[in-house]
Amino acid sequence: MTLRSVDLRKEPVEAVLNRVERSLGTGLDRESVVRKRRSVGARTDRGTWVRVERRGLDRIGVQGGDGTASAEALSEVAKPAWFSGVAWRDETEPVMWRADETELLSAPPVGNAVLTKEPHLSEEWWAALNTSLDALGAQHTNRIATPDTETLTQELVTRTIHSVFPGTDTSLCKWRPAHADFNWANMTAPVFCMFDWEDWGMAPRGLDAANLWGASLAVPALADRVRSERRDDLESRDGRLMTLFVAAKILGPYADPDDPRLGAARETAERVVTELQASC
Repeated sequence: MTLRSVDLRKEPVEAVLNRVERSLGTGLDRESVVRKRRSVGARTDRGTWVRVERRGLDRIGVQGGDGTASAEALSEVAKPAWFSGVAWRDETEPVMWRADETELLSAPPVGNAVLTKEPHLSEEWWAALNTSLDALGAQHTNRIATPDTETLTQELVTRTIHSVFPGTDTSLCKWRPAHADFNWANMTAPVFCMFDWEDWGMAPRGLDAANLWGASLAVPALADRVRSERRDDLESRDGRLMTLFVAAKILGPYADPDDPRLGAARETAERVVTELQASC
């Protein structure tokens, strides 16, 4: 059966929310519902948050769909506590639904996934970001990261980079845990916290830093700050390749000609290609 393309911002979800309420034994505040392309979230009547995700069975892989629950084992990473979860297979489509109940966020998201104006973050905020990313990268998991629900492999990295920068040596060296969907919509301020952990897992060094850099390019000073804060990651060989990986997604065949990030992404990527060639 072919999986139907679905945008949960437009699809009816009331039946799904009703099932989640019955399964988790809590009511969902319909006034607080937040809809995204493949997830829906809402506040519960017991002061927690429930996030519901729709994911095709072909996108689950050997690690299952329990990213939020498994992230509870991570230490020294600022994230909401996980309390419970429920999953079920859709009755009519090759799809798994999963709902996870977590602690409420202590602050709102910084903004949209890609920022177009300066968020004015404190020094304490940047220090907390670095502490969490360093702690995350020092741990280990059997999970493999699934950015955009696609399992991260050497072949995927090579194919993506070569679609824009052919001939680049894309051999990866160091893999470590990453959030894998690290953008401005998945972290909070003024108190730093990382959420939406469904795609986390092992990834080449620098993936999270490169993702955040790519999400900041419309605000040059912010992109520069990300590169400065995560310099060690981004100037490693794998970090440079992750910069090209993210840049290729921005510049590739489906690029939006009106994307304000295009020029900065290409300029940085061309410099990184030169750096990689010089290091060979």
